[in-house]
Amino acid sequence: MVHWEDSFSRHKLRQNAQQNSQERGRVVSFTPSAMFRYTLMRLGIFVGSFLVIWGLVYVRVLPSGLGSSNLFWVALLALVVSAPLSWVMLRRQRDAVAVQVAEKVDRAKERLAANQSQEDGV
Repeated sequence: MVHWEDSFSRHKLRQNAQQNSQERGRVVSFTPSAMFRYTLMRLGIFVGSFLVIWGLVYVRVLPSGLGSSNLFWVALLALVVSAPLSWVMLRRQRDAVAVQVAEKVDRAKERLAANQSQEDGV
């Protein structure tokens, strides 16, 4: 549970960070990473599939689950439907994530090699 004091203090910290960076001549902006965008898009496809399938179960186009398992049935079916949809629809975002991960791995390898060379030089 988030208290109003917490959200107020986070807002105040964000404001101070923006003011400090503007004083230094930098602009603070939030650019979501490729992984964050991909995750949100994939979640959106799942939620959309869930709502469509729930509507089809509600109007009895698709069978409902047994007893109280209806929600589980709809979620499972939405997962099965959304997986191939996201595979096809999110190809560009998946490629962007792959590039981002490869860049991070390359930087980590470079840092590791630099650290190992420093240790060898001592």
